[in-house]
Amino acid sequence: MKRPFLEQLRERVLVADGAMGTLLYSYGVDHCNEELNLSHPEDVLRVHEQYIEAGAEVIQTNTYAANYVKLARYGLQEQVKAINTAAVRLAKQAAGEDVYVLGTIGGLRGIKQDIPLDEIKRSFREQLYIFLMEGVDALLLETYYDFEELETVVQIAKQECELPIIAELSMHEVGVLQNGWSLAEGLARLEELGADVVGINCRMGPFHMLTALQQVPIPQKALLSVYPNASLPQLEEGRYTYAEEFAYFGDIAQELRQQGVHLIGGCCGTTPGHIQAVAKRLTDRTPITEKQAIPHKAVRKVMEPSGESPLLQKVRNETTILVELDPPKHLNTDRFYEGIEALHKAGADALTLADNPLASPRVGNDAVAAIIKQRYGANPLVHLTCRDRNLIGLQSHLMGLHELGVQDLLAITGDPAKIGDFPGAASVYDLSSLELIELIKQNNKGFSFSGKSLERPTRFSVGAAFNPNYRHMDASIKRLEKKVAAGADYFITQPVFGIEQLHALAEASKQVDRPFFVGIMPLLSSRNAEFLHHEVPGIRLPDDTRERMRQAGEDPKRALEEGMAITKELVAEAVKLFNGIYLITPFLRYELSLELIHYITSRKQEESHDQLYI
Repeated sequence: MKRPFLEQLRERVLVADGAMGTLLYSYGVDHCNEELNLSHPEDVLRVHEQYIEAGAEVIQTNTYAANYVKLARYGLQEQVKAINTAAVRLAKQAAGEDVYVLGTIGGLRGIKQDIPLDEIKRSFREQLYIFLMEGVDALLLETYYDFEELETVVQIAKQECELPIIAELSMHEVGVLQNGWSLAEGLARLEELGADVVGINCRMGPFHMLTALQQVPIPQKALLSVYPNASLPQLEEGRYTYAEEFAYFGDIAQELRQQGVHLIGGCCGTTPGHIQAVAKRLTDRTPITEKQAIPHKAVRKVMEPSGESPLLQKVRNETTILVELDPPKHLNTDRFYEGIEALHKAGADALTLADNPLASPRVGNDAVAAIIKQRYGANPLVHLTCRDRNLIGLQSHLMGLHELGVQDLLAITGDPAKIGDFPGAASVYDLSSLELIELIKQNNKGFSFSGKSLERPTRFSVGAAFNPNYRHMDASIKRLEKKVAAGADYFITQPVFGIEQLHALAEASKQVDRPFFVGIMPLLSSRNAEFLHHEVPGIRLPDDTRERMRQAGEDPKRALEEGMAITKELVAEAVKLFNGIYLITPFLRYELSLELIHYITSRKQEESHDQLYI
């Protein structure tokens, strides 16, 4: 009969299994691996048996993604209990009396960080209680990029059970966690929380994991574990493949033991061949209890004082004017730059540059931002959408904008690609707008998304979008509060077309201690008003505004006069309620925004003159 898991692990380096998904994928499975516990149990059992035959003394249940959140993607959320129960029973059937079974629970937060902790806790407890009922030998918490999530579930596990806990982090960068901590700091914290085994898995091959562990001292109480990927993946004919260098994997396993590791298995791309190589090469299973760790050399940066942009500083205290002038859809840019120059000279505090609005390609706003700064000395406010760039592109783009001297950004989700000029294009959405704000703020602390030091902090002030046109303002305010929590410095609204809307927005804005730039856009005709109301997402016009535009008739001059009259009424009220005014220029008609800038300026001058004689 086998000894208790931790007792055995303290005295002897144990060999664990490798990837479950890699073998199932090789069998032709290309959907929910965890569901196979029910539909194809013989395949799951065969994988377990192959690893045991290869020399694995520890196997894990096929439950990495068998939680409510991930199973819901396949419509299987109501089968959490059945899938997890079957998984444990299959693993125990294969393990017999000699092999240890780990109940595996994978992390939910990977690239996307927007899964609430309450949902994580509920999902974790659901899997945990099944493992407790079915009797696993230990818990394996693997592939956690977000330290807050792993910290949370370790604490729950310690409160709810007495099973040994293996807590494994994943890194984007060697020796660095996503939150900017060194790996050594993260593992030490997990040890403080009571994890019995701490370690790393996934994302990296054995060489990089070895390099990372060279920076980690031997824990005082906990033991070390490591589950490397087989290698870095490569894409071949639409399939991800990994190197099958079994001997190499086995050789590095020996070096991992020299770093104090007690439990060695494999993650993505590993097969029974890799595990067999580890079992054969580890002829000495005596754990290493002393070593000299290499100090971690991460460069730490924190946000510097006075990081706010001049625009943000100004809007806190006085009337500040933004003007949006969308970059052209073509390369005849003369009129666009004429407008930029005129608006800057007229007193626009910043010129906002949309990022392919309505999913239609325009001249890149980063290039335009550089030109207007250099050529006209104007201040650009660059919109940044989550639609067109993956996480790599977003991080690269932010570093580029910093190098261009851009300080003001608007972080937005972006309209879906299917509504634009290229409906077959893919919408990326690696991040939500909330997560993009968090990424920008992390850059301001000197760290990339992966936790790697940028060696200098960025100095962005970041705005967030707010739509005051929804019927249920309470729901909009909750979203607003989340953006504040993420780090939004100010808000820019969708255009408002009615006085009542302005006052409702002013009342709502009192709940948030952030400046607002209220959107104002001139109407050109009744048809323009009806199109905006009925066809543009997020825009609603009051009935009386639409009626006034209808009454103006078909004559373009008369319609424009009425549209500008409505706009000036809104502006006159808006400057009483908000410091920030956001003028949205329709169809490069920049002379309309010029007229409104002069109108705002003249009204402020009149108010100042009147105050002198009060």
